[in-house]
Amino acid sequence: MTGCAPGRWAAVALLVLSVTVLQACVDALIVGGVATGVILAADRRQLEVVLGDHRVESAAVDRIDEALKGEGHVNVTSYNYTVLLTGEVPTAQVRAQVEKIVGEVPKVKTVVNELQVAGASSAASRGNDAYITSKVKSNFLGAGKFRPTDVKVVTEAGVVHLLGLVTREEADAATEVARGTTGVLKVVRVFEYVVPPRTE
Repeated sequence: MTGCAPGRWAAVALLVLSVTVLQACVDALIVGGVATGVILAADRRQLEVVLGDHRVESAAVDRIDEALKGEGHVNVTSYNYTVLLTGEVPTAQVRAQVEKIVGEVPKVKTVVNELQVAGASSAASRGNDAYITSKVKSNFLGAGKFRPTDVKVVTEAGVVHLLGLVTREEADAATEVARGTTGVLKVVRVFEYVVPPRTE
């Protein structure tokens, strides 16, 4: 029986940890020290796309930080290479600049620019947004019309943005749940639509 080198174990552990941090929805099946398959049981994206989205976010944040040098507060969320920008920037010119910067990151298909020209949000406001996000996700669990892990929730200033690869019926159900959540001011759909599986 072949043993597994410590370095190999570390690499496998790092892969599993990285993917778990990214979406908290990727299960790794490891047998005999070898990753025989990574099952995206709760994510319709391929593993490479999940990792690619992470790389896009990192690259975009680095480029934005370098260009803005601390001006504004910009959040970058990539899902299936569609990038959502939320947060606040000082001017319309900076808003357009950030969109251009992100659009030039490799693999990016579309940029949805929801940046607001305003002062940076407070810690209290961001905390409230995190609370709203958690409430929406919690409400998703009892919906029963879609898998909660198929929909990513991003909240900024009480506005909930929904991303994911979903059918139109799933999108409508998720939107309805989000709109009915206390504290949500508006719901913005950033979905990509897939064809529902054929039923025999």
